[in-house]
Amino acid sequence: MPHDELRVLAHPLRMRLLSLLTGTAMSAAEAARELGDTQANTSYHLRRLHEAGLLEIAEELTIRGGRAKRYRHHPDSGRRLTRRHPGEEQLLTKAIAGELLRRASQRAPDRPASMTDAELWVAPEVWAGVLKQATALSEELHEAAQPPRTPGTVRVSASVALFELAETEARR
Repeated sequence: MPHDELRVLAHPLRMRLLSLLTGTAMSAAEAARELGDTQANTSYHLRRLHEAGLLEIAEELTIRGGRAKRYRHHPDSGRRLTRRHPGEEQLLTKAIAGELLRRASQRAPDRPASMTDAELWVAPEVWAGVLKQATALSEELHEAAQPPRTPGTVRVSASVALFELAETEARR
């Protein structure tokens, strides 16, 4: 089942759940309301994400005589997962690309934004510095994540994929 752990990210709802649960812990019912989905479907996907090690149980509550688990996403779990399954970053990349397309359709018009796409050659020390800055920026965003609709916050999209490319056969 090792490859199934990373394949869990292939479903678009699961990527949305990971983003949602970065800023707060939620039960299946709370997450379903926020995402406009059914509780049963959301619960299924939460269990799959938890089984893959991408969600942790933050607390268990008693609600109307039953037990509800509230899940939370720790952003570093994805790095641990891709390190365990080298070469399967393609699945994660495809899932992120799908999420980027979905979010881009919801971009607030006339609001500041930054978008870059490039395949470049740079000095190793420049690359190391940029990678360090991007990692710090990503960590800062994840640490600052708040529950949905928290007063004084804005909803943003952030997708960062920086990696060194392998030499092509023609260049070797």
